[in-house]
Amino acid sequence: MRSSTAARRYSKALFGLARDENAIDTIRGELTTLARLLVENREFRDAILRPLHPGAERRAVLKAVCDEIGTSGIVRNFCAFLIDQRRAIDFEAICTEYGELADRVAGRVQARIVSASALRDDQRERLRAALTVRTGQQVELDESVDPALLGGAVASVGGLVFDGSLRTQLQRLRASLTEG
Repeated sequence: MRSSTAARRYSKALFGLARDENAIDTIRGELTTLARLLVENREFRDAILRPLHPGAERRAVLKAVCDEIGTSGIVRNFCAFLIDQRRAIDFEAICTEYGELADRVAGRVQARIVSASALRDDQRERLRAALTVRTGQQVELDESVDPALLGGAVASVGGLVFDGSLRTQLQRLRASLTEG
């Protein structure tokens, strides 16, 4: 999802509150839980995100869900504020922006790994170690499998792409043979 200027602004405000309370990771976990519920539960998503429901009704549904999952007052009040400001629709982008702020402060970076088959534990740790050395930050892997790669893997960290896929290597070999 593309992030808006408003999402960045709201996530920075929430991050400031979380930092003041020394609860950055706790708040991130609560946001992740709420975001997952919005994706998995259509009734909850419709009640919160659809403007057909009055604000008071949407806040009541939010309060009930937050009470059920044990969400902190910070997140509960923040989400109610988003409803009041008609910005609940930006919740996913705000969560993404908040996560990036939390990672930056903690010295973490997300690496997207696409491999031809599932990585073994030893491969995963070697890849994490190599990317940590290359980026100078703690790397967390987000893995997926794409059999179209034929073999190998492609790692994306920030703006860097490390393409070690067999498909790319074969394309380079083909280009080399046709040129030479």
